[in-house]
Amino acid sequence: MFRAVSLPVRLAMLVAGTLLPLIGFATAIVYQHYKQDQRDAFGRVLQFARGIQLVLDREMQGIVSGLTVLATSEALARHDFVGFQRRAEAFLAQYPDHPSIVIGDVQGNQIFNSSKPPGTPLPPRTARPERDSAFKTGKPVFSPLFMGSVSQRPIVTVTVPIIHDGQVLYDLSFDPPLSIFQKIIEQQKPGDDWTISIFDQAGVNFARLPNPAQTIGRKASPTLLAVLFSATEGQAQTTSLEGVPLITAFARSELTGWIAASGIDEATLTAPALRTLLLAAAIGSIMLVIGLGFAVRMATQIARAETLHALLIDELNHRVKNTLATVQSLAAQTFRGSADLEARRKFSARLASLGSTHDILSAQKWDNATIRAVVENVLEPFQGVAPRRIRIAGPELPLSSRCVVMLSMALHELATNAAKYGALSTADGRVFVAWDLEERMNDKRVELRWREVGGPQVSAPTRSGFGSTLIEKGFPAQLGGEASINYEPTGVSATLKFPLN
Repeated sequence: MFRAVSLPVRLAMLVAGTLLPLIGFATAIVYQHYKQDQRDAFGRVLQFARGIQLVLDREMQGIVSGLTVLATSEALARHDFVGFQRRAEAFLAQYPDHPSIVIGDVQGNQIFNSSKPPGTPLPPRTARPERDSAFKTGKPVFSPLFMGSVSQRPIVTVTVPIIHDGQVLYDLSFDPPLSIFQKIIEQQKPGDDWTISIFDQAGVNFARLPNPAQTIGRKASPTLLAVLFSATEGQAQTTSLEGVPLITAFARSELTGWIAASGIDEATLTAPALRTLLLAAAIGSIMLVIGLGFAVRMATQIARAETLHALLIDELNHRVKNTLATVQSLAAQTFRGSADLEARRKFSARLASLGSTHDILSAQKWDNATIRAVVENVLEPFQGVAPRRIRIAGPELPLSSRCVVMLSMALHELATNAAKYGALSTADGRVFVAWDLEERMNDKRVELRWREVGGPQVSAPTRSGFGSTLIEKGFPAQLGGEASINYEPTGVSATLKFPLN
């Protein structure tokens, strides 16, 4: 199936199979860096939210301390509200936007309001849960954002109890200007890609960057509101009120119950990662295109070379066959008047064996042929009518062209001798051919064994003929191996050893 794929496609697959995993690996590295940057960003925004919460707590602790001093003043203890007015105005002078201090009793009556002269009739206060808490617990209380009944603007209040003889007689409330909270986040803001908010206990903004005028008094975005009350601290990917994806963290104050939240635009992380990813993809694509172009060009050159190689091999085959035909014709003319017909027959058989060997190499484009193919091709004419007369066993081993020629000639001589005088000259004779590969250190050698059984009794020849000389002397000289022939009474045996390469 793979051979059916054209060479350009195979080379293109090789290039793609090499580069695409590299591109994928680079993409995975970029993604891992992005995830690590995201984890680092979550850590930064959480630390920043904690910092805002700590600054907010210090500011509120300062306000609670000042209000506690006012609540324990001697003027207030004497019900000297004129004198207390002066103390309250001194405290309020440090804050912008004209905030006010209000004193009320448990029934909700206003006893004092710094925005009105002492003795002015004051309306009842709107009932608020945090005031009831101050009377019940005797501890400072921080309100959520609400609309002031006198000022008619959004405010938050800090309420401290006024205690006399161990009992809470009144509460003292102060509405710190929202501008001080806005100033806190403006001073802490790291950059324009950050979104910072301070939320009340219900998740309503009372200080925010950016767009404070449009967002103060609004609840947190739905994605943030969904996690804002899940824990004292938290991290999440959210979307701001402006629709900007954020990496967000929040921290709730144990003192006030208010929540500081900060978020950084996710694009600050994704944009560099995306640029890196696009750069890696662009470089990888360019390399892939160059590699594919190189593969196609190389495939074209290889195809041309293979075509030329095939043409030259075909021409060589044609010339060799013509040469062998010419030699055979000359031999026939030379031996025509000779009485030695046996010499003529031997010569023709050897030429035929050489031609058969040439056919094997031609089929392999004069590249390696296997030892099994050589053995089967040489011995096939000697099988006769009994297909099991010659038995072959051994592993598939590639042979060089020089080994193919010499081994073919040697096997032809052995088979010819067996057919004339040995095991193949009788109906019951058998020939066994087997080979093995011996590996010693870096040396690989083939040992081929020829054994005849069931033939006539054998005796050693009185003189060496061409065949035995070719095997015992020519074969080792050409291949650098060893060769021996044994004429045992039960049949001829031979051993051929030669290097594999």
